[in-house]
Amino acid sequence: MEKERSFPDWEQLYQQESVETMPWFHPELDLDVDKALSELNLDQAMVLDLGTGPGTQAMALAERGFNVIATDLSHSAIDKASSVAQQRRLEITWKQDDILNTQLGEQFDLILDRGCFHVLAPERRADYVQVVARLLKPSKYLFLKTFSVSETLEGGPYRFRASEIEELFREHFLLRSAQETVYYGTLDPLPRALFCILQRL
Repeated sequence: MEKERSFPDWEQLYQQESVETMPWFHPELDLDVDKALSELNLDQAMVLDLGTGPGTQAMALAERGFNVIATDLSHSAIDKASSVAQQRRLEITWKQDDILNTQLGEQFDLILDRGCFHVLAPERRADYVQVVARLLKPSKYLFLKTFSVSETLEGGPYRFRASEIEELFREHFLLRSAQETVYYGTLDPLPRALFCILQRL
């Protein structure tokens, strides 16, 4: 039985805290995301940055010419990220959205999840898979980053093995690759992470 984990009220957190102090704040595009984009030769794609938080990944993708929609559960996260993007003159569509009750109607070439799935309650994971599959075009990609089982930090998100990800997503996705990496951010040492490339069947 998986140990239940507790998480903050995301809206309250983004209202009260500076995004630069948050453990997952990383101003550049994650190196594993950058590498995956190159390996799959993805450019000019329609991208959903799911659970965008500080919005740094969405902004990095927009700078590279991707058409980006960025969503988050927190209104305050969206407000703060969109303000920074406006200052940088980046064209990104920002939306407050709950992926488990999504209002999105578009279909995407790529979905980047750098921290949403691994904070969902275990009983909602199957719902997430169904929704994300619906939002992706056939044969297109989900980049999924989660905490790895090799991470020993007491608190924080749920941890995953590659075999667990493969099992959870197998109805709609092929697990193309899974690599041990780190969760780029403000913590020292950086938490151990699992970066998965999943392809929609």
